[in-house]
Formats: sequence, C-alpha cells, structure tokens
Amino acid sequence: MSDLDEEYQLEYFAENGFTRMECSECGAHFWTRDEGRETCGEPPCAEYSFIDDPGFDEAYTLEEMREAFLSFFEANDHARIDPYPVAANRWRDDVLLTQASIYDFQPLVTSGKTPPPANPLTISQPCIRMQDIDNVGKTGRHTMAFEMMAHHAFNTREDAEADYAYEGEVYWKDETVQYCDELFESLGADLEEITYIEDPWVGGGNAGPAIEVIYKGAELATLVFMCMEQDPDGDYEMKDGNRYSFMDTYIVDTGYGLERWTWMSQGTPTVYEAVYPEMIAFLKEHAGIEHTEEEESLIHRSAKLAGHMDIDEADDMDSARDNIARKLDVSKAELTALMEPLEDIYAIADHCRALAYMFGDGIVPSNVGTGYLARMVLRRTKRLVDNVGVDAPLDELVDMQADRLGYKNRDTIRDIVRSEEAKYRETLERGGRKVRQLADEYAARNDPIPLEEVIELYDSHGIQPDMVEEIAAEKGADVNIPDDFYSLVAARHGGETAFEGEETESAADRIDDLPATDKLYYEDQSRMEFEAVVLDVLDREDGYDVVLDQTMFYPEGGGQPADHGTLSTDDVTVEVADVQSHGDVILHRTDEDPGKGEFVRGKVDATRRRRLMRHHTATHIIGHAAREVLGDHIRQAGAQKGTDSSRIDVTHYERITREEVKRIERVANQLVTDNFPVKQQWLHRNEAQERHGFDLFQGGIPPGTEIRLIQVAEDVQACAGTHVSRTGDIGTIKVLTTERVQDGVERIVFAAGDAAIEATQRTEDALYSAAEAFDVNPLEVPETAERFFTEWKDRGKQIDELKEQLAEARAAGGEAETVDIGGVEAVVQRIDADMDELRKTANALAEEGKIAVLGSGVDGATFVVAVPDGVGVNAGQVVSELAGKVGGGGGGPADFAQGGGPDAEKLDEALEAAPDVLLQVLDA
Repeated sequence: MSDLDEEYQLEYFAENGFTRMECSECGAHFWTRDEGRETCGEPPCAEYSFIDDPGFDEAYTLEEMREAFLSFFEANDHARIDPYPVAANRWRDDVLLTQASIYDFQPLVTSGKTPPPANPLTISQPCIRMQDIDNVGKTGRHTMAFEMMAHHAFNTREDAEADYAYEGEVYWKDETVQYCDELFESLGADLEEITYIEDPWVGGGNAGPAIEVIYKGAELATLVFMCMEQDPDGDYEMKDGNRYSFMDTYIVDTGYGLERWTWMSQGTPTVYEAVYPEMIAFLKEHAGIEHTEEEESLIHRSAKLAGHMDIDEADDMDSARDNIARKLDVSKAELTALMEPLEDIYAIADHCRALAYMFGDGIVPSNVGTGYLARMVLRRTKRLVDNVGVDAPLDELVDMQADRLGYKNRDTIRDIVRSEEAKYRETLERGGRKVRQLADEYAARNDPIPLEEVIELYDSHGIQPDMVEEIAAEKGADVNIPDDFYSLVAARHGGETAFEGEETESAADRIDDLPATDKLYYEDQSRMEFEAVVLDVLDREDGYDVVLDQTMFYPEGGGQPADHGTLSTDDVTVEVADVQSHGDVILHRTDEDPGKGEFVRGKVDATRRRRLMRHHTATHIIGHAAREVLGDHIRQAGAQKGTDSSRIDVTHYERITREEVKRIERVANQLVTDNFPVKQQWLHRNEAQERHGFDLFQGGIPPGTEIRLIQVAEDVQACAGTHVSRTGDIGTIKVLTTERVQDGVERIVFAAGDAAIEATQRTEDALYSAAEAFDVNPLEVPETAERFFTEWKDRGKQIDELKEQLAEARAAGGEAETVDIGGVEAVVQRIDADMDELRKTANALAEEGKIAVLGSGVDGATFVVAVPDGVGVNAGQVVSELAGKVGGGGGGPADFAQGGGPDAEKLDEALEAAPDVLLQVLDA
C-alpha cells in the first residue's frame, strides 16, 4: 500500500527551516520551525495557550477579522466573491446545508465542467455543521454556525486528455502554505508556535493530502489539496478504506475559521465571548448568572483545558469533566455546577445564530430536509433557554443575531420562531403522555428504554432527551442518552447529505453527456403537438426516462406540475406520466420504451396544460391583487399550481378577513376582464434587476445570466412557467379559502377558469343539500344552522347537569362495596357508563372524603381512581395495577388517574382485587 508521505515534502518547508516531527501523544506527523517541540499542538495533546495571552498583535472583531483576511488575499490577486446562502440544496441535490466554502463550487466547478466566478478567488462563506451540535458550548471552540474564510485555486494537469472549463496551474501546495504563513505574519503571530499537521482528507468521492494549521493550541485553518478521485484500481488507499487515483483537475480548497481567528486575537476564555460578546452578556444578565473573582479565575483555568470535552475524542463527557476537575484541583460537582449553565448560554448564542442564518435564507421549519434540521435546532435552543432560566423570548434572541447579520426579513424570522414555539408546546403536551406510557412499559419489563425509542420520541413529539431521563427516573426505568444524541438525530435526517437520488452514477453521466433539450414551449405556449428524435432511453424501476432533442412537454418546476401526454412512433404509443429536468436535459417518464433513435410525435394533454396555464397566470394576478388590497408589505412565501385549484402563500401580519377576500377577488377579476396581454421577455439579470428591483423574485431566484420575465399589467416577475396569452383567457378567478400557515404567512387557495366554476358548483351543491336537510330556503341555511347549534349546546349543558346529579346520587347511594383503607372509606363499584360519567362520580366521592375505585365495561375495561387530599394512596399506581389485569395500562397523578385495557371479561375480577391493591399501595 502506498501512502502520501511524499506529498508533504514541500520546497517551502525545506527552504524555511521546518522539521518533520512525530507527536509524542497521538503519533501524528507535523511540520514545525521549533525543533524542540514534542507534540502536534492540537488538543488534547496540548492546551490552549492563547487564553488571556492573545496570539496576534491586535484584538479584532468578527467583522474586522473577515475584512483583514479578504483584503490580504485581494492584495495577493484573488477576486473577492459574495457568499452563498446556507441552504446548499438550492443549487445542489446531494446535500442540505452549506458546510464549507467549496460547497459553493460543487459539483460543476470542481469537476471542471464550468468555470469558477474567478480564479483564484477568496470568500467568507456562512456555514452550518449539524454534526458539531453536541460539542457546541463544551469545548470552547466548536460553533455549529460559522464563517469559513477561504481562498481557492482551480487547476488542471498539463497532460489532461479532456477539455475543461479552466486550464493550467494557478498555484498549488507550496504557495498555499506560504500564503498561510504570510497571513499569520501580517497579524503578528509567533511563527515558531505554528504547526502544520499532516492529515489526508477524504469526502464526497474525492481525496487528497491536507494540512491542519495549529497555533497556540487552536486549529485555525485546514489546507486541503483536492487532487484524487475514488478508483477501485487506484494506487492509494485512504482512511475511508477506499482506493484513489490522481485526477486531471486539482484544487486548492482551504478553510480558515473566522470565529477562531477572532478568538485568537482576543484571548477570551472561549470563542463565544469573542464572537458574541453582547449576546453572552445579555444572556448571563437575563439568566441571573454572576460570578465571583474566584469563580472567574476557575472558569479561565478550565477554559484552557476545555479541548478535552470534545465528544469525538473523549470516551464520555462525565469522565472528561472529572479529568479536568482533577487537574484544576476542584470537585467534579463544583466544576459541573459552575460550567453547565455557561455551556448552555454559549450554545444558545450559537444556535440562535444558526437559526437566524436558516430562517433569514428562507428555510421554513418542517418535518423533512433542511426544515427538519431547523426545527431540531429551534427546539433544542428552547429547551436550553428554559433550562438555564433566560427570561427573554426566543424570538427576541434569534432576532438579535438576525439583526447583527443584517437580514431584512427579521419580522418574518420572529414570526417563524413564535409559531414554532407554539407548535412545540402542543407536541410536548401530547408527547409527555407517550413518554410516561413507554417508561411504565419498560420499567415493568425491567429493561432500559432503547435509544431508537428515544430518537423516535424526539422525531415524533419533539421530546428532548433530558426530559425522557427525568420521566424515566420517576417511573423507575433506565435510559442511556449518548453524548452525541443530537448528531445522531441530525444524521438520521440527512444532516450531511440530502438524499440519494434515483439516478445511478452511470445514468447521471449519460445524461450529462447529452445535449441540452430545445424547449419548444417557450416559443409557442398554446402549441400542444410536436415532432422529435429520441436521443436516449434510460431504464428505471418504474418505467423509462426518454430524452428528446426538443420538446413541448413542460417539466415540473416553479410550483407548476409537469405536463402529461403521449409519444408515438409508427409502432407504439407510450404514456408520458411525468417530466423532470436534469440540468438542461429534460427527462420524459414513460411506461414503455419508444426506442432510441426513433422519430416520435409528441402530444401534450391539452386540457391539463390549459388548466395549469390559467392557474399559473392567476397566481401572479392573485399576488398582485393581494398587494393592492392588503399593502405593499405582501411578499410571496410559496406557491403551488394545480389543475383543480392553486395556492399562494403571502407574508401578512394578521388574518385575511372575508371582506378583504371579496376585494381581492374583485381586483383579480377586473384584471381578467380588462384582458391585458401577458408579455414574455428575456433580459440579462443585471438589467432586469436594475429595471424592476428584487421584487422580481417572488417565486424564487432563477439560475442563469438571462432570466425570463412575465408581465401582467403592472406586475412583473421572473418566471419559467407556462402562461395564457391574455388575462381574458383565464375566464374567472374564485378564492376558495384562506388559512394561516404560520404567524405572518397567510395561504390563499383559489381556482381559475373551468375549475372556478366547478368549485362554485360544489359549494352550491353543499348549500342546497343543507337546505334540504333543514327543509328551508338555501338563503335561510345560516340562520337555521345557528339556531340548531344553539339548541344542541343547550341540550349538552342539560346532559352534563344530569350527569352531575346522577354522579352525586350514586356517590350517596349504598349499592357499592366499601372497605376501610387505613381509616379511610374506599368505594369499589362497577358502573357501566362512559368515561365522563365515571370521572364525575369519582370526583363526587372524593369530595366526600372517600377513595373511589370505579370500573366500566362499556368500551373494553376502563378504570377511574380518585383519592382525597391527605390520603396516602397513589391513584396512578392503583390504576396501573388494575389496568394490567385487563391487558392494558394507565396512570396519572397521585390524586386522580384513569386507564384500562381490552379484556372486559376480567373487569369484575380486577375490581374484586381492588381492596388488596389499595392496601399494597398504602403499605408502599
């Protein structure tokens, strides 16, 4: 097996007095100017030595350090590039979040298929790494949200056989290390203390030599030299167990942690005080955290050892804390009590920044993808805020970071946070009952609660792991929560990757080699038939993907569903059930293979297409009408077109009233009646933005230099969908419903054309059916329904009152068995009634000072137990015992509990055992 040792034998090292050493602690090889150095310098092999002793001449803020870095590389002929969003799935389908600056240029630039925006370039890219979430706050150095400052150079080998979008070498390893050294020197660093650790890099099918740059105990940069690709016949076996060989392109991929460089310049106890000083102070004040001089001294001493708290390195956090405590000569309990609230504060500040990035860049909480990850971070942050007792609302905390990051949609960000908090409270109420049930189940078996169950509780109900631990302890059940719990959850939901696409690598390569499909639907959107040549046919599990040289079929995109229809040859007609884009190539999903190279006649389902065209143009009109009626603050937050109805989500601070709905309808239908032309125009992006501003991008920012604009009256939007020729072609627009999607976002559901008439007729049918049932005129239905509802509520109240009276009568009656339980009378009785009646009777008995044990066989076997104040019987334990006898479970607080099981035949037997159960619980 070959290795990469020779790849680190740089001329720069040889010419500048470096020596290659082996770390006495971890065995890693590193390069240093200090021949007497024994360790690589990275924790846990060494401590942070810059705390209270900054490593640079001056202290920098985050903004100042970013500018110093970018200016340095600009001065060295690198072009400065604006950062990309943190939602990498906007331009990539293999990842969810941006985790490194190189993500901005993958996969097309790094593969050499398209040129970079500049070469070489420098950037400071906001990133989010979910896999670091459990380390945040503990190590003093980890941040889930961070900026990766970087410089990149894209090179190709002289003997490359293929043509690439860039050629030749810009610079490679020696120059990269030299730039790093010179940057340190420009900031006043002691170059003798820098170590360059050899650490080969592997990721995403690529690999190469890499160097970790350590200064005074902190890893400040990683210099990756991406030059290899996975190859089963390759000469190099890397740490992932796969073999690799050198590729034609080779790329300088560096990463400099902005936060750590800022921290190094200030020498604060942790990175968090350096990058979030105002927020850390705010959180401490609002959590009531104050420290004596002695405690401050201990915090500083502990901070220098915090590198040992790395979950990826330590055996477990408890042992790591104990190790630090022994080195500081304090008890673990004292150190834990001091540090855990601070660690929570640090994590809150970091997580709020991550949330500001996510929501500011348009990620909306959900149960999938980036939305799930955002929801996970928010719920963990909320739990931390509650744990440490910060008396400030979470939306305010996230807004502090959004303000600092310069986001303009701060009101929407706060609305999202408030909405998610409300949902979280609801899930906690439901989930708490589930946890208790699960804890009872595993406690009865004397088994620990499995980790998968805990993760499922988090997924389904948002239950935090420490809450599971608390409830499990109450119920006598064991549960073991790993230190990297949140990393495991994130990985389960694609914290690093989005999904594995349906296409195999060979299929994707075949598609990439095909020419762009000529999009005929932009030339004439009313045309439904065309002729084409089949360029390729790809086998799928559920059919075939057919690639044509040209097409009238519109692929799914921009909220508009794909066209359907047929492709016909002289021998066969195949159904087109879906159409998707793969770059510039359009794939037609068919049920049969029409044959590669065949000449086909395509026919689009005209009824479906026309309905989609009407609804798409109507979406623009409804958005414009909503702005006219509700105000200029209205922005599109999402849209989905359909054949029977469509919807548009708009930002708005209150519910849309019925009167406003009618006004929106009037404005929209006036635009239809005026029969405006729907204009289509292609413009250079810069010219389009200069003319119309960023309101162009209501439906998202389209790719490409040339963008397509759709103008309807005064409304102009960038849009790739299909539209009618004139607004009059729509026919009519009818708003069907409005609903609140979340705080600050209202959904308007509407129908256009034939679908609007059909929707109106469905509403009329329902009204006429109700009128027939009430035996009144349709216009009288509302008044009649209100009268019936009032009478129904009154009767319900009468029934409740009668149940109360019946419960009191039963409580006073002498039919039940009574027993003495520690001097208190207990009533054990079977009452075949619903649960509501059982509860009322039990409460009436408890108010008389009696223990009530009631059973019913109406729906399986159900029990209610009520205990008066001051009586030493736990109602929850009694119900649990009785319910177990009928094959079920149950529980509740000590004074009132309920439960049951499916085996109603054993109800009487269980009630007979009730006195013994009461005595056992009393003795316990």
